[in-house]
Amino acid sequence: MNSEAGAGARPIVRIAHLAKGYRRGDQDVPVLFDITLDIPEGDFIALMGPSGSGKSTLLNLIAGIDKPDAGELLVAGEDITRLSEGDLADWRASHVGFIFQFYNLMPVLDAFENVELPLLLTPLSRRERRERVDTALALVGLTDRRDHYPNELSGGQQQRVAIARALVADPAIIVADEPTGDLDRRSATEILGLLRRLNAEMGKTIIMVTHDWHAVESARHVVHLEKGELVDAPAPHP
Repeated sequence: MNSEAGAGARPIVRIAHLAKGYRRGDQDVPVLFDITLDIPEGDFIALMGPSGSGKSTLLNLIAGIDKPDAGELLVAGEDITRLSEGDLADWRASHVGFIFQFYNLMPVLDAFENVELPLLLTPLSRRERRERVDTALALVGLTDRRDHYPNELSGGQQQRVAIARALVADPAIIVADEPTGDLDRRSATEILGLLRRLNAEMGKTIIMVTHDWHAVESARHVVHLEKGELVDAPAPHP
């Protein structure tokens, strides 16, 4: 793991004194406490920690899926805590690509149509959408599976479709929540190799939640959380 990669790059994520909790019944349940963290542009970060440590919550906050209760959160130069829900949805669509453990593909759509989904609400023409989808499928090595439905694809192929979908809008950041958690070791190794290529060759910033130490070896830095607090992370930029 290269701990120096990304050193000196400007932060694409700046987090200061972030806190988040949820309401369960009549109780407030705190999840994250006083998180301060910089993630340099072009980095590959693995978020690790036991179940309930707040990893996925932190990932969702960075991706603009949820909002913090307190603290500062700037992503790609935008204070996303101040955006309305509509503006936040538009911001996510253009800045963040999502990869999930269970792929989240639409079973009634083929690979091409699943990858195209994020582009349907954009002003791109049909020809421009087709070109982008073809490029994304080629990047993940699935040009010959473009007409196949999810149930006709292996788990590794479905995850590659999900990665193509995450890439198709050319986002600056890719967030991945246990992207190898449902895969056999061979497929997981292929997916991790693809993520490394996206990071090294295309400069994509990747933030990955994982329990898999094999997956961690692909990251440039590791951030550990315990009970909602950072216990090990790269030092923030001055």
